[in-house]
Amino acid sequence: MSEFERAEDDAAADAAILRHLLAFNERFAGPANSRSLQLLLRDSAGVVEGGLSGRTRYGWLFVENFFIPEHRRGTGLGTRLLAAAEAEAAARGCIGAYLDTNSFQAPGFYEKQGYSRFGALEDYPAPGMAKYYYRKRF
Repeated sequence: MSEFERAEDDAAADAAILRHLLAFNERFAGPANSRSLQLLLRDSAGVVEGGLSGRTRYGWLFVENFFIPEHRRGTGLGTRLLAAAEAEAAARGCIGAYLDTNSFQAPGFYEKQGYSRFGALEDYPAPGMAKYYYRKRF
């Protein structure tokens, strides 16, 4: 018999693990002040077709998901959307933002927005590709 229980897609378990982790971290780093941040792009029918979602925590914005539909790229929309998220994060007292992107996604875009690469995971999500990690101080 194993000392571990296997589970998949157990949202309640994920929430419990995060709650315990944040309580532990708070002893050292203080309150996380974790808040969701979502900026949505809707089509003419009101359906979400893209946007930005993330979280402010410990004085930083983590951009978790950021997607601009192909037919709306090249218009400055992505720049304005990211700037709006950064402004909201700054208004919440954040000192910067961080994110990750794949080599075939938008590293050049983030660099143009003032983000600096601070790490890479090679051969992810497939051989010959990479996941890049970026940060920007406000």
